[in-house]
Amino acid sequence: MDQLAPAHVHPPHRTLRHPDPELPLHDERKATLSDLARHEGDSFGYEYDFGDSWEHDILLEKLIAAEPGGRYPACVAGERACPPEDCGGTPGYEELIDILADPGHDEHEDMLRWLGIDNGHDFDPARFDVDDANRRLDATVLAASRIAWQKGPPGHGQEATNVFGVEVLAPA
Repeated sequence: MDQLAPAHVHPPHRTLRHPDPELPLHDERKATLSDLARHEGDSFGYEYDFGDSWEHDILLEKLIAAEPGGRYPACVAGERACPPEDCGGTPGYEELIDILADPGHDEHEDMLRWLGIDNGHDFDPARFDVDDANRRLDATVLAASRIAWQKGPPGHGQEATNVFGVEVLAPA
């Protein structure tokens, strides 16, 4: 993952987006999860990829104490496979699943090539891999850290910045 994909959070009664002097919005780059959900039962909306409009409702079910030496953020459970990038949101993903399940479909071979798989059974939409989810989280934290570091090496003029719960040095 070379860069962070566009993602926007929508807590109740507040919208976080890139700052625009014409609109009363908040800078989402400075938001943390604790700004959005502090207590069990709190929730917020999350939109990933404006083009495909992947909308998620996030519910803080349980607060768990961090363990010393643990890697955070961490996924502890989940359901279903991650849809491929740029597959057209929910309708496009549903269509992709149907196409992969039908070897006689006109677009079947094109979709196999696009996904880099040999047959439609190689992509299981019901499969969830917690280890893969954590590798993706690690890559996202690394990408966010690189963005913070690109503005200069640590040292004078730098301050610690919290990126997805990880302290990184960023320009002051």
